Amino acid sequence: MGFSTVQQSFMDYIKEPSRPLPIGTEARRMKVYRDLFFNNIDGFISSGFPVLKSLYSHDAWQALVQDFFVTHDCQSPIFVDIAQEFVIFLQSEYELKEDDPRFLLELAHYEYMELVISIAKDNPSQVKITGSVATECLCLSDTAKVLQYSYDVEHISEQYQPELPTPTPQYFCLYRDSEDEVVFLRLNPLAAQVLGYLSQSESVTFDTLVAWLFSAYPDMEESILIKGCREMIEGLANKGVIKEGKQ
Repeated sequence: MGFSTVQQSFMDYIKEPSRPLPIGTEARRMKVYRDLFFNNIDGFISSGFPVLKSLYSHDAWQALVQDFFVTHDCQSPIFVDIAQEFVIFLQSEYELKEDDPRFLLELAHYEYMELVISIAKDNPSQVKITGSVATECLCLSDTAKVLQYSYDVEHISEQYQPELPTPTPQYFCLYRDSEDEVVFLRLNPLAAQVLGYLSQSESVTFDTLVAWLFSAYPDMEESILIKGCREMIEGLANKGVIKEGKQ
């Protein structure tokens, strides 16, 4: 039997111990290996999705992680990659059960994005805006993400578990502040549109941004739109969400 066959049988048993033992191994030793692998995965998932875990009983959470461990083919051992794989598993492979919260997918994605922002690298070509936003090339910081959800994900806890989506979409920005803390910011639809537009380019001028807004809101008075946009950009720039980028 070739090494690759032995290796595959080893991994098959690690994932599902109802399968035959790999040739030349003992059940007791294989259980040690399996517990080690599973506990590592469980630790990664539990630390990456603490709010989601808190909504499940111990046994139900272990069953969910076990389902992921057995059925999903992870491509990377890196912590953040495993968290992403868990979200993919929930979105495309897992069938929601009656006891699962209806907001499971959105909460899992939100917690994953918190992790992504916490480890995002600063972009040296993006710097804090010190001059007038009207004369700078503007960009969305690489340590910020614009998000849209149907549920009030930032408030979900053991005490608050909404049964239904909110009447209108919820717009958020997650960003890392100057103290390297991940901060949650609720956005109105206009701010969400502006940040979404900035996220599509390396940088845009204020005039280009205003021209795009004019096309999106043709009935809005020009002076009001320019003033409101400038104030919004300045506020987000002060938080480090919007930065000066290369043209």
